[in-house]
Amino acid sequence: MQNIELQPKTEIMPMKKNRFKKANPADVIFVLINTLILSFTVAITLYPILNTLAVSFNDGLDALRGGIYLWPRVISFKNYETVFNTKNLVIGARNSVLRTAISAVLHLSVTALLSYVLSIKEFVFRKPVSLFFVLTMYVNAGLIPTFLLFRELQLTNSFMVYIVPGIVSAFNLLVLRTYMSSLPDSLRESAQIDGANHLTIFWKIYVPICKPVFATIALFIAVYHWSAWFDNMIYNPRNTNLTTLQYELMKLLSSVTSQTSSGGAYGRGSQPVAVTPNSIRAAATIVTSMPIVILYPFLQRYFITGLTIGGVKE
Repeated sequence: MQNIELQPKTEIMPMKKNRFKKANPADVIFVLINTLILSFTVAITLYPILNTLAVSFNDGLDALRGGIYLWPRVISFKNYETVFNTKNLVIGARNSVLRTAISAVLHLSVTALLSYVLSIKEFVFRKPVSLFFVLTMYVNAGLIPTFLLFRELQLTNSFMVYIVPGIVSAFNLLVLRTYMSSLPDSLRESAQIDGANHLTIFWKIYVPICKPVFATIALFIAVYHWSAWFDNMIYNPRNTNLTTLQYELMKLLSSVTSQTSSGGAYGRGSQPVAVTPNSIRAAATIVTSMPIVILYPFLQRYFITGLTIGGVKE
């Protein structure tokens, strides 16, 4: 019994001594250089964001002097007051949220199902269908034929014009198909032997494994639809009930630019507001980017590879 108690102590003591082993100079240099490079990367990444935030909280006329870096020189909330007092801002924000949420779910679902089909090597038309979608990345009819097509399909002056076009993205399709094709075929084959159909295999096996790439594609789709305003200007320019947040802010920026370029001060009635296009642009950028910044941490944990480890060992 004494030998059994003493044996762990003789094994633990050398481990404690190795813990205080002198560091290798090469490792210290590597850690130092790596820290400097990463610190520089973080600095050049955060500076534009902090600078935009500082300009947005600075007086617009004072910001024209320049010299604003990380902190506002003359603190003012006029820029945000002007942005939040924009007409139809609430309606635009509501439509943007609905558009982003519906498009992210619907587009990801359709693209994922199609990617699963194209990832099956036994599918006869796998290559022709993939080639068809790849061609759409390089061949485009143009704006006028697209507008005429949407008008004939009665998509203009409707909310569906934000959802239906581009319901399948060729780029996202290729990303998902490549990811699914890299999964072991034995995952699907073993499930088929147990009697599972393709829909069950997709939902029970592929969806849990593909969560990282699904989160990435969903974020791409959400950022695109949240930032889109051109289709609103082309297909729904006069219907205020179908306006989007980005389109309203674009109209605000255009209004400020036109009034300040003519030598006047932007404002409503007899009370001009001391804002400039640069200060309004900075405030609008912060307002529109905050939802994506808040959403990103919830999706970041899915940006991990190697979830198939432990599933099947080939």
